[in-house]
Amino acid sequence: MLTKSGLCRGFATAAVLAVSVGCTVQPANSGPVADAKPAGGARVTPTPEPAEPSEPAEPSEPSTAPPRPIADTRTTPAPTPSAAKPKTLMAIGAEGEQVRELQARLRQIGHFDRSPTGYYGSVTVTAVSSFQGKRGLPRTGTTDTDTWQKLLGMTRKPTRDELRPPTTKPVAKPDPRCMTGRVLCISKNSRTLSWMIDGTVKSSMDVRFGSQYTPTREGTFEVYWKSRHHVSTLYDTPMPYAMFFSGGQAVHYSADFAARGYSGASHGCVNVRDEKKIASLFGQVRNGDKVVIYW
Repeated sequence: MLTKSGLCRGFATAAVLAVSVGCTVQPANSGPVADAKPAGGARVTPTPEPAEPSEPAEPSEPSTAPPRPIADTRTTPAPTPSAAKPKTLMAIGAEGEQVRELQARLRQIGHFDRSPTGYYGSVTVTAVSSFQGKRGLPRTGTTDTDTWQKLLGMTRKPTRDELRPPTTKPVAKPDPRCMTGRVLCISKNSRTLSWMIDGTVKSSMDVRFGSQYTPTREGTFEVYWKSRHHVSTLYDTPMPYAMFFSGGQAVHYSADFAARGYSGASHGCVNVRDEKKIASLFGQVRNGDKVVIYW
């Protein structure tokens, strides 16, 4: 049986033994010994206790800021160059064969009511402007590349007679009385004379007539006298290449008509403007040939 003193000596002996072998005695339920040194001087780091789990984070409120825009990565096409400005081809004051062709083409579709002259004057400006307005083009009155191409597409190449027609205005449809024999077929409406043989027009020319006070007679007549160098006994004026058909009324050349055009009038005769044409006609017409004057 152990006594109290013997029990004490046993605990002391055990403690000495524990230190000598380098073991660390840790009482139950006690914390770690900080910076405990094992035998040999090595430092022992105590094992850390596991951390307590953290509380879950509260959910954040949804953001009210607008979403960031997405960059547009599409390639912007280069701007289309504007159409080239039409080039001016003909304008007022121009002269030449292209102007004559322009006038002839405009006449084909009813925008130019007289014979081509080859001169780009105010009448041509009005005709071009009218054409442009009906075709949706700017009404400039100037013929540019757009206007010219549009006109070319709507017309055909003019013939020689269209470029240089025998009369200022289109020759009228012949009166039925002109369709047989040799006839001076004269229209007051178109102001033209056509020399016809058996219904075929041999030549045509511009003519003018008497005023309202001295009107040219209408009807069917015959040439009864020709006078190459005639001078009027009533008015003392020259009447070259005169071919009389009714009293003192005759078909003849008029220098006044050649100079002034339709601004004047005769004393009842049929005036011819083109001297070369009347000279040729005078050489062909014979006494007895028919003269028909009508509207």
